[in-house]
Amino acid sequence: MVTQAKATTGVKGAGTTDTTHSNGVTESTHPMTDKLQDSLHSSVDKLASSAARAEENIRSTASDSAENMAARKRLAEKKWLTSGVRKYAIENPVAAAGVAFAAGMLVTSLLRKK
Repeated sequence: MVTQAKATTGVKGAGTTDTTHSNGVTESTHPMTDKLQDSLHSSVDKLASSAARAEENIRSTASDSAENMAARKRLAEKKWLTSGVRKYAIENPVAAAGVAFAAGMLVTSLLRKK
């Protein structure tokens, strides 16, 4: 005795009609579709797992880079605060501006295409 079941709405066999035998065994009437569906679900699960690992790796690397840049910034600020150039620029602002202008003109003249 073979009876037809209604279309299922679950993940496996969604939208397919199953055949139920008198011994309680359910067979799909679309075995190739079911195999393809299982294969695609497996592929999507693997892709999601790979994407999760990649995201974790990127977040970790970004965090490490941010910490490294913050440490470099603190070191540069510390060096600048104790720098002789900073002290000279504070004590002689007009002379420092003149030196900066002269250096800019020199660089411009060297890089200018003739």
